[in-house]
Amino acid sequence: MQVYKFGGASIGSPERMSALLPIVKEAEQPLIMVVSAYGKTTNALEDVVANACKGKKQEAHELVKVLEQQHIDYARAILNDDYYQQALKAFNVFFTELQWAVDEADGEKYDYSYDQIVCIGELLSTRIFGFYLQQCGLKFEWADARDVFRTDDTYRDAKVDWEYSKAKAIEILFPRLQSGTSIITQGFIGATADNASVTLGREGSDYTAAMLAAMLNANAVTIWKDVEGLQNADPKLFPNTVKIEAITYHEVIEMAYYGAQVIHPKTIKPLQNNNIPLYVKCFLNKDLKGTVIKNEVNSIFYPPLIVIKKNQVLIQATTKDFSFITEDRLSDIYDILHDLKIKVNLIQNAAISFVACIDNKEDNVKRLIEVLGKDYNVLSNEGVELLTIRHYSPEILFDMTRTRYILLEQKTKHTVQVVMK
Repeated sequence: MQVYKFGGASIGSPERMSALLPIVKEAEQPLIMVVSAYGKTTNALEDVVANACKGKKQEAHELVKVLEQQHIDYARAILNDDYYQQALKAFNVFFTELQWAVDEADGEKYDYSYDQIVCIGELLSTRIFGFYLQQCGLKFEWADARDVFRTDDTYRDAKVDWEYSKAKAIEILFPRLQSGTSIITQGFIGATADNASVTLGREGSDYTAAMLAAMLNANAVTIWKDVEGLQNADPKLFPNTVKIEAITYHEVIEMAYYGAQVIHPKTIKPLQNNNIPLYVKCFLNKDLKGTVIKNEVNSIFYPPLIVIKKNQVLIQATTKDFSFITEDRLSDIYDILHDLKIKVNLIQNAAISFVACIDNKEDNVKRLIEVLGKDYNVLSNEGVELLTIRHYSPEILFDMTRTRYILLEQKTKHTVQVVMK
């Protein structure tokens, strides 16, 4: 048994979806397929959230109507009459759920409202894909991931209750797989004990695939992307990237921690713990070798691994009474960051001050400055970028920073990080 994960680009159009059929047919059966919302659906739903939470309900409902029609048109293009009618019936359940979520959306509960609305994208796309696979004669059943993954109520970045979710995966999915039936389900989503929808963080579909593989003892996970394999940098930002044929879990989790988008940060742990290899392959050409990620690889030589996080804020806080930043103060600072659910991408402290580089999320930055301002003089520098290079050389560091203003630099033997403007 294997787990395949298909992202939104792979099913961006009916033609793209149908082109995946050879990949699915050739897979070891039974197969678990984890699928994202198609194309830019998540972005469109985020626009719905923004309008609904600002009280622009009419505008939000108009955006919803456009989105609903797009999915109806997609289904019409790829399904025959019988399966199309089944899809419409399934859609109506989710369309109703979406309309209710928009009506109840509240800016005071933005993250909660976000999850109730955005989760619908995955549910719709997997319904279409599931009916298409059945239409093509494949033995697939659709499953709602919210029936499997129980989480806490940290909306937009929910923590999974592993033991409960594993028990549900075995109860709901395993009997179908044992009978030879493959499963198609959603990435990225789950539900609280009160059955409120949650999301696991952007790109959380990779994490869903990894959890299902670990819970159900899969042989491997394959993430199908529009690149040949794992690159040493984002090919959208750098024209001359190098494909990596094999890499360890350790290196990938370091890249993920520093912000690389190719693999979700939480994906590696359940795979490494269960020694399940992860393949990154190209859905545009299934015959390309791709990249394998596993415990050990034959080569320990890697090219420089480059990660750039844009839209960062550098926060500097200095004690008002010139007292030292001791362990007690650092502990208090970390408590503040934890309470505000702010991930620090880089931190450095001096005698009476510290600096932290964080994602430029307006609400988070504003709250952090307000709280720190009680005991510190706080300055912020917006519009900065965080560059991280694993296995760097002085030459590549110079080349990547020579035209930039460096605000902060940290180095270890293997890694350099630079905050630059």
